[in-house]
Amino acid sequence: MIRDITIGQYYPANSLIHRLDPRVKIVCTLIFLVSLFVQNSFLGYMIATVFLAAVIKISKVPLKFIVKGLKAIVILLMFTVVMNLFLTKGGEELVHIGFIRIYENGLRTCVFMAIRLIYLIIGSSLMTLTTTPNMLTDGIEKLLHPLNKIHCPVHEVAMMMSIALRFIPILLEETDKIMKAQIARGADMESGNLIQRTKAMVPILVPLFVSAFRRANDLAMAMEARCYHGGDGRTKMKPLIYRGTDYMAYTVTILYMIAVVVIGHFVAFKLWIF
Repeated sequence: MIRDITIGQYYPANSLIHRLDPRVKIVCTLIFLVSLFVQNSFLGYMIATVFLAAVIKISKVPLKFIVKGLKAIVILLMFTVVMNLFLTKGGEELVHIGFIRIYENGLRTCVFMAIRLIYLIIGSSLMTLTTTPNMLTDGIEKLLHPLNKIHCPVHEVAMMMSIALRFIPILLEETDKIMKAQIARGADMESGNLIQRTKAMVPILVPLFVSAFRRANDLAMAMEARCYHGGDGRTKMKPLIYRGTDYMAYTVTILYMIAVVVIGHFVAFKLWIF
């Protein structure tokens, strides 16, 4: 389960998505995530599915590798679906067994929420899988550059975000090693109820925090040894420059967003009439 989390990892490949400017991937990912919440129709989610499937195909990242990251949110996904299915009322009553009642609006809401949550994870993972941590830092810093006028430490903020994102797979790998070491010493983490399993995690959290602080200290010393003092006066070995494919990616994403918004308003207007 620990190794199934793909957010923060990078998958090397030679694809059009990998070669895009990191600013384009960040902005287009945000547009895609927003588009999931401005629609509430099956047709809109069909367009989102086609758009996401096309991006995955172009990125050359294996679908199995992307879907593997969904295993970490299975419990959250099931909880969301169950809560919306049984607690949302409205519309025609579909199922009535004792105190269990399922309404049309509840079924519709739980399906849409499940799709949103799945696409949120896939869309976010796809951005990190196709962008190196250094490029991601440069992209965030460039997008937040106007905030320098109000004396906001943009470079430091971008660096912290990139380091935090890069540490996700490192800490997950460290957690997996600690769990295997504890199991080899006779620790039982598989059996028992929820409270017992939670208590069994305590011997894992302590060495994990110690390891995280040790890694942070080593990273700080390494940055100081390389004379890192923030973003003042720093230059870029590979400056970010927009190319034709970047503008094309912006155009396709904006057209997708317009199509989703238009369809959403059309469906809402049609439902209002009837």
